[in-house]
Amino acid sequence: MSDYHTTPTRCWGEGHPLLQPYHDTEWGVPLRDDRKLFEFLILEGMQAGLSWLTVLKKREALRRAFNGFDPRRVARYTRRDLARLLRDPGIIRNRQKLEAAVTNARAFVTVQREFGGFHRFLWSFVGHRPIRNAWRSIRELPTTTPSSDAMSRELKARGFRFVGSTICYAHMQATGMVNDHLVHCFRYRQVGGRDG
Repeated sequence: MSDYHTTPTRCWGEGHPLLQPYHDTEWGVPLRDDRKLFEFLILEGMQAGLSWLTVLKKREALRRAFNGFDPRRVARYTRRDLARLLRDPGIIRNRQKLEAAVTNARAFVTVQREFGGFHRFLWSFVGHRPIRNAWRSIRELPTTTPSSDAMSRELKARGFRFVGSTICYAHMQATGMVNDHLVHCFRYRQVGGRDG
């Protein structure tokens, strides 16, 4: 009997020790867990001006630094906590991004209270169901959409920072609000969603 097996086709991340597992298990999977949504909100904000790979390399250190991405704990951070973060060599030590993470935690907790969960608020921008696109090339993927524009405006109005439309669209992709796996990618059908 032959050992031959087919290698799944991926839209990106092929063979990379961090990117491939992230592509295969997380990116585009519909996420409604508030703590995980908060994690991605921090990570997307940290990415501004950097590569996603840089963020993934620092993800575990960021998780430790931000108390497991617990929004309630981060919302209570003080100047002393900010000073601790700025001294941590394992994370992205950009003062504006770190201050924004604390500001966003406070706004996040407020939205949770108002809507009975941050996921209820966030998913309203796509009608509470993931949108499945049908891209054939990475070049086709948008960086913003009317939905990400609306999300960005609303988050900013609620006091969030580092939530421009491009960051919001990346967040939508990462958390499965949109399925932007390419149609030939093995994850495209697995992740699913309604046609956009």
